[in-house]
Amino acid sequence: MSDQITFPDVVQLAVPFFIAAILAELLWIRITGKGGRYETRDAVTSLIMGAGNVAAGIALGFIAWGFFLFLWELTPLDLGISWWVIALCFVLDDLRYYWVHRFGHRIRWVWASHVNHHSSQHYNLTTALRQTWTYTFTFMMVVRAPLILMGFHPALVLFCGGLNLIYQFWIHTETIGRMPKWVEAVMNTPSHHRVHHGRNARYLDANYAGVFIVWDKLFGTFVPELDEEKPDYGLVHNIGTFNPIRVAFHEWVGIWRDATQPGLSLRNRLMYCVAPPGWSHDGTRETSDQIKARHLATNPEERGTPGF
Repeated sequence: MSDQITFPDVVQLAVPFFIAAILAELLWIRITGKGGRYETRDAVTSLIMGAGNVAAGIALGFIAWGFFLFLWELTPLDLGISWWVIALCFVLDDLRYYWVHRFGHRIRWVWASHVNHHSSQHYNLTTALRQTWTYTFTFMMVVRAPLILMGFHPALVLFCGGLNLIYQFWIHTETIGRMPKWVEAVMNTPSHHRVHHGRNARYLDANYAGVFIVWDKLFGTFVPELDEEKPDYGLVHNIGTFNPIRVAFHEWVGIWRDATQPGLSLRNRLMYCVAPPGWSHDGTRETSDQIKARHLATNPEERGTPGF
């Protein structure tokens, strides 16, 4: 088997582009007064979160890599490296991303890692860098197992994942409105991803795509951005802090506090870990489904419109 295959660290190579694009966006906003907002403390927090994500990858990356190599030794399949293998891996890894992302909004244990990416109340290119420090502890690396067992080399799978992340950087902006219709029909775009970052009832749990928005359309999670309803960015209950430690770990702390309450059944303790965010044993909180239902109870005329 081809054990010595290597690929460049494309995310690291893209860092100068990230910096240049952020500066260009900031300059555009300052000159035109359009295309979003920057808040210094918020942007710095996002940059620190991005640096922490890189540090966590260096410190803990051996865990996922060791798991992938273990699977690679198990599988008798080896698709090798050719242009069609790389293209197919990229598409299938994007499907993998869709499901990991969807799990990240529907399973609280995974949400605890992903929530920091949604914690900014602004939407600009620095938001793209507001990444998790704790992804390894979600165990979502197992979702990549089928790709490796199918014969895609672990290095290729990680390479395609890096390309996926680079693509997603540019869609975190308000400076771009809508793309041509054929692009909006197939690809994830700033318009589609603004919906994903909205905390409006209509926009909750929508548009999980990484690169291809067709996955959302296929699996029923697509909601278009409506001109009459601008996304309100942030969390349903914003955490109100720029402290990167709190941003990174607040939901893990919340899970611990909820699951260790006295008098709970074992089932309730488990549900606090794996039920959708907002679930509570006594009904004092709301999941996204309950938020949508409450919204429709007071706005019944919106039933059947996008997101409802």
